[in-house]
Amino acid sequence: MEESAVLLDGVTRTYGKGATEVAALRQVSVGFPRGSFTAVMGPSGSGKSTLLQCASGLDRPQSGAVRIAGRDITRLPEKELAVLRRDRIGVIFQAFNLVPSLTAWQNVILPSRLARRRPDPAHVRELLRRVGLAGRESHRPAQLSGGQQQRVAIARALLGRPDVLFADEPTGALDRSTGHEVLALLREAVDAFGQTVVMVTHDPEAAARADAVLFLTDGRVTEVLDRPSAAQIGGRL
Repeated sequence: MEESAVLLDGVTRTYGKGATEVAALRQVSVGFPRGSFTAVMGPSGSGKSTLLQCASGLDRPQSGAVRIAGRDITRLPEKELAVLRRDRIGVIFQAFNLVPSLTAWQNVILPSRLARRRPDPAHVRELLRRVGLAGRESHRPAQLSGGQQQRVAIARALLGRPDVLFADEPTGALDRSTGHEVLALLREAVDAFGQTVVMVTHDPEAAARADAVLFLTDGRVTEVLDRPSAAQIGGRL
């Protein structure tokens, strides 16, 4: 646990009140080791996306603690938390969260510009090529398909080489070939740059690229498999 890039300690997150209360996470304690790739799986409503939101500081649990690099982010003031997320965390959203008025290139570099950093144009160009967007750098989101918008979001999250990268179904809107390329990029982020990747997915083949697969059921961690095959994952599901 001491070597965890991200540590959840007794995290509980509920929504609603009284008869409508739903426990999305129930006393979840789990660590994601530095320089590792973990896939998070489970049925719909099991708490996968809530786990990512709490672990990345986008949501705050009712109880328990979330630590990134040993720092408890659940008690940070909002301004400090925003700086930490900007500098150390990357998130690939299911909903893309692109700025409609900006081009693909401008959306990718936006976090760096907000942090007053000047990204390397060659690195931006290579990322866009790797996610299959060469030649579409000047297109705005409305001129791109859903899958292409997802690729912009992926390149944006990878650009700053964050310490921890959270990905919510990053290949869900992609064709098989581009999906494999994106998974290779995530794998490279871990193996070549020592980043930590936590990915929610429904796809056993995508999960098999990870070092470990964590299964959630009804807001609880029920099992963790080390380097399972796609067949083993499919059998567990």
